[in-house]
Amino acid sequence: MKILVINSGSSSIKFQIIDRDSEEMVASGLLERIGISDGRMKYKCGEKKIVVDKPIPDHETGLDMVLTTIVDPEIGAVKSLDEIGACGHRVVHGGEKFTSSVLIDDEVLRGLEEVSDMAPLHNPANIMGIKAAMKKLPGIPNVAVFDTAFHQTMPKVNYLYGLPYKLYEEYGMRRYGFHGTSHQFVAQRTAEILEKPLEDLNIITCHLGNGCSLTAIRGGKSIDTSLGYGTFCGVVMGTRSGDVDPAILFDLMENKGWTLEQIKTMVYKESGLLGISEISMDMRDIEEKMFAGDERAKLTFEIFADRIRKYIGSYAATLGTLDAIVFTAGIGENGWELRELICDNMDVFGIKLDKEANQVKGVEQVISRPDSRVSILVVPTNEELMIARETVRLAL
Repeated sequence: MKILVINSGSSSIKFQIIDRDSEEMVASGLLERIGISDGRMKYKCGEKKIVVDKPIPDHETGLDMVLTTIVDPEIGAVKSLDEIGACGHRVVHGGEKFTSSVLIDDEVLRGLEEVSDMAPLHNPANIMGIKAAMKKLPGIPNVAVFDTAFHQTMPKVNYLYGLPYKLYEEYGMRRYGFHGTSHQFVAQRTAEILEKPLEDLNIITCHLGNGCSLTAIRGGKSIDTSLGYGTFCGVVMGTRSGDVDPAILFDLMENKGWTLEQIKTMVYKESGLLGISEISMDMRDIEEKMFAGDERAKLTFEIFADRIRKYIGSYAATLGTLDAIVFTAGIGENGWELRELICDNMDVFGIKLDKEANQVKGVEQVISRPDSRVSILVVPTNEELMIARETVRLAL
């Protein structure tokens, strides 16, 4: 039996087919520019790869393309759609309404629409993917797996802001956190690697990609995380600012004539690595310039590492004791130079990096020295597998 995992964006659909028993990825693909004239589908099954350029007017048409492709006699991943036992869907925001993954029915769909204003760029697109799957694969169970759900174990002391309490009561304004599926997966995998019960471990997981977040995990449960009500706070990211003094934003609007839209564009799309370096949002480009002697690139690299170090120190204090630090996602898994800078001179926490072991990219590895009190690991994330596991747990 196979699980179809769908990550539906406003103009894209990412998908994977995962075998229920072996947990191996059988096929994967990406549909881009949905609703735009020059749509494209990329598909891979084993050694077979195809690219199809054609208009994809809507998500339903896109899912039709996916289903037709995966049963194709030449390049398909399954002989029949009957082999698809369930669909798992990434949903970005569950608010306080959805505190764990859930089997989707009409009532759940209504609930998803109620919290859509919390993630207006993401949740409506997620819902479109769910509705398309329910229509095209009738009778097959669908499961929603939320980015925010893992963080619903945070205590109030960590998720409330220092704002009037009525903003939380009336509007639900609080820290929600994101990347929860990734943080949950790498924490579970860390316990397996260390051969210790997850319930006995205090872990800081560092999801570092174009979007970044760190999470303090005690006994397998999130107790604090760096992203909040929205997705531009916390550490510096590809194009997002991370934590910034609101007084700067007020001054830009009140005294410099900036509009709200200009502010939003700046903090979400023009800041972070791109804004500081004025080179790129891609850490690989910044490293290339840094190694060539570019001082701004070097400064950007150091600021990125500095903000991550500060959150690690903060979360170590929150946890009380620290057993492991885990690096994951694109930059976390591949940026060995960055990991070295982050872990440098952190003996106060018992963090000692094995510099030779650390020189790896994209592979699972323990990179701490034998005498380090804190284990340091690189664990490639697999959010799709986590979604598939949750789907199996609830639907099959």
